[in-house]
Amino acid sequence: MAQLINLTLLVIVLLFLFSNEASAKPSLKRPHRLYDPQTVAYIKASCNTTLYPDLCLRYLYKFANSNIQSPEQLTNVALSVSLSRTLHTRDYLQQVAKQFEALKNSNNPRDYFVLQDCLKQIDDSVDELGHSIRELERLNKIPSTSINDDVLWHISNVETWVSTALTDASTCVDYFPGHRMSKMKAAIRGKVLNIKQVTSNALALFHRYATMYRAAAATKKP
Repeated sequence: MAQLINLTLLVIVLLFLFSNEASAKPSLKRPHRLYDPQTVAYIKASCNTTLYPDLCLRYLYKFANSNIQSPEQLTNVALSVSLSRTLHTRDYLQQVAKQFEALKNSNNPRDYFVLQDCLKQIDDSVDELGHSIRELERLNKIPSTSINDDVLWHISNVETWVSTALTDASTCVDYFPGHRMSKMKAAIRGKVLNIKQVTSNALALFHRYATMYRAAAATKKP
């Protein structure tokens, strides 16, 4: 099994990479010369199985200069990207919440409490994605030839954590219906919708990874 990427270091690197969303992005059709063509092709093919392939490519191509050639490695990166985006959005919402503090005791405090509810959902997503990555690390330590109930239990745990994080992000998106909103609310919705879509992609990529274990488990049944 390939050596796992250190989670803490990876998240720090991801936060750095995504800190400037306006920066130019190299074309996927003409990869940077440092990008491995096989890795680019593998990422493209994998992203095409997700609900939001363009967004998947947008974030994962940054890692095409590494040797990502397995569902295990790609899933680890995808979940870390999701966690990174969620941490970034939580920081943003915490700053906005300070601006909304004045509304708490106003005649119309709804926006303040809606934002607080959304912030709680995103805070929960951070915890859940962290749990999913740690659970994935435990799964990755088990040889693919050692298929047993413990392996399937770890798979189920990852799916539960990521699915719950996706639900939390979706709930927050629903707080901002997308019509007749201020620029601030539109910005909040956009950032939370990004989390929802990135997490959906990560879950889809994990399902591809989990299929390998489930298929092996099925063949071992008497």
